[in-house]
Amino acid sequence: MSAAGPALQTVALTKHFLHTKNVLSRIISGTKWVRAVDGINLEVHPREVLALVGESGCGKTTLAKLILGLLSPTRGRVYVMGKTPVEHGSTLAPLLQIVFQQGRASLNPRITIGSLLREAIRVNRIVAPERVEEAVDEVLRMVDLSPDHRDRFAHELSGGQAQRVVIARALALQPSILIADEPTSALDVSIQARILNLLIRLQHELHLTMLYITHNLGSVRQISDRVAVMYLGKIVEMGSTEELFAQPFHPYTEALFAAVPIPDPLAKRKIIVLRGETPSPIDIPSGCPFHPRCPYRQSTCETLFPELRELSPGRWVSCHFPLSSL
Repeated sequence: MSAAGPALQTVALTKHFLHTKNVLSRIISGTKWVRAVDGINLEVHPREVLALVGESGCGKTTLAKLILGLLSPTRGRVYVMGKTPVEHGSTLAPLLQIVFQQGRASLNPRITIGSLLREAIRVNRIVAPERVEEAVDEVLRMVDLSPDHRDRFAHELSGGQAQRVVIARALALQPSILIADEPTSALDVSIQARILNLLIRLQHELHLTMLYITHNLGSVRQISDRVAVMYLGKIVEMGSTEELFAQPFHPYTEALFAAVPIPDPLAKRKIIVLRGETPSPIDIPSGCPFHPRCPYRQSTCETLFPELRELSPGRWVSCHFPLSSL
């Protein structure tokens, strides 16, 4: 795998969790597994923003934890700049960082913001010891916070300020790749827009490669180059942001995008109502996992799993009867 390849890549990445309430239930009903992430193949190219979208519980955050090495995969591999996390060793952390959704909850309440940033910079030897204070001020200004915030504690920050500090902590290590996991979901709407604009600016200025994880499709069009749609632990569609919004090929993608609010009250939109609830990842339906809810399903969908295939350059879909052919 060459350095000119993807900045971030997953190959058949899979994570199954053992599900059981107690020993007795395992004896009676047998061992059951939660298929949180199931054979994911993804590539994120240098300086690209790939949005990973889907309903809550579809496996997005589990995938992020697998990439970061916070979880061990059941099978499959992760490559960061062409190397596995094990091959990178201690050099992985400065290369790959994450911004969590609960900003304040991920900050140590016992230390100041300055101490938090100093520790990250010193431990990873980002700059010479005499330049640490300068680096702290620089990264705070980068996220539109004044150097005065060095002496504050997490509880003294607003939600937006806390999220900026989380972004600053990630950027303090000067990463090439940033995973943003629902970075605006816990914030007020007005603050969400500011944080999103901040991420867009930083991605352009620092030439970051970004995996942007969200269920807020309204932000996807603004920030991403490509979109991957997840459903029950699998990628069901992938392509450029512009193409997916113009013409989704998978019925689930069509339903997701149809639910995105639009500002024009006179604009007409197809109303799509999906049947029932999302199936449990413990008991995924046979055939196409989406077939119980699909308005276009046929008999083939109930028995045969649709492999992810490339319909046109860069357009991938896991569907027997893509919308482009109906």
